[in-house]
Amino acid sequence: MQADRISQIKKMLETSPQDSFLQHALALEYIKLNDDAGARALFESVLAHDPAYTGSYYHLGKLLERQGERNAAQAIYEQGMAIAREQKERHAYNELQSAYEDLMY
Repeated sequence: MQADRISQIKKMLETSPQDSFLQHALALEYIKLNDDAGARALFESVLAHDPAYTGSYYHLGKLLERQGERNAAQAIYEQGMAIAREQKERHAYNELQSAYEDLMY
């Protein structure tokens, strides 16, 4: 079932390779398979070409935390909070702030 979702998303990405939603969705599928390297590359790609895609900051930060990269996770949460504040995305900001506070305290 999961392989089907992955293959469907990859097929859609063939026609829209820079689609942030599709890349983000594929990264989430990779996380389910414990493929943190694949997920990280996709989240970083999303944020490189679409820095306003706030959902990826949260998931990338959590991934970095799991990998023991606290400083990198902190930086990602801070970036995400700044973007969410600029975009007036209150829900995204609150999620990122909560993750940041959990990491720091």
